[in-house]
Amino acid sequence: MTSAQIKEIQSKIGTTPDGFWGPKSIAACKKHLRGLGAGKDAPSTDQASLTKAYGKAGDESQLVNLDVTGLGVKYEGKAVKTIRCNITVAESLKKVIVDLSKFPKGQEALAQYAGCYNNRPMRGGSLPSLHARGAAIDLMAGTNQLKQSWPMSANMPFEVMEVFASHGWIAAGAFWGYDGMHYQKTK
Repeated sequence: MTSAQIKEIQSKIGTTPDGFWGPKSIAACKKHLRGLGAGKDAPSTDQASLTKAYGKAGDESQLVNLDVTGLGVKYEGKAVKTIRCNITVAESLKKVIVDLSKFPKGQEALAQYAGCYNNRPMRGGSLPSLHARGAAIDLMAGTNQLKQSWPMSANMPFEVMEVFASHGWIAAGAFWGYDGMHYQKTK
């Protein structure tokens, strides 16, 4: 992101708009997104809590096909009709997608859908990913990769993060500082 874009975010989250993304900006960003509802009513991230909330990793009986027809969701340029996700996050995810479909930056993110359910371990680890439970979604993967720092090099629009937060989802870019493509329904 540009310095001007970072200043715009800083103004919105109530910190000094200086274009420098440091500890104060990070703390203010997390506080702002939590205030919108990020992580609300979500389980802890330990495996026992995740299994209790979403079922075992890879258990496809916990998945539903979420209808996203006509909402602008695209994978590699092709329209997506359904997203396989965990039944417990389906209603919330549908609301997120509907809200994103209503404004240009949200539409841009939806047009770069990169997946939801994928029975695999976390990258670089052995524990199951939230994707293995269908409780995470990736958007704009090409410019928000795992090791890219948000907002310094990754460019996930802050407005997209706010929509997810308002429905209880965590934006990895804002909370971890990297993996800006990733959103999950956990604390």
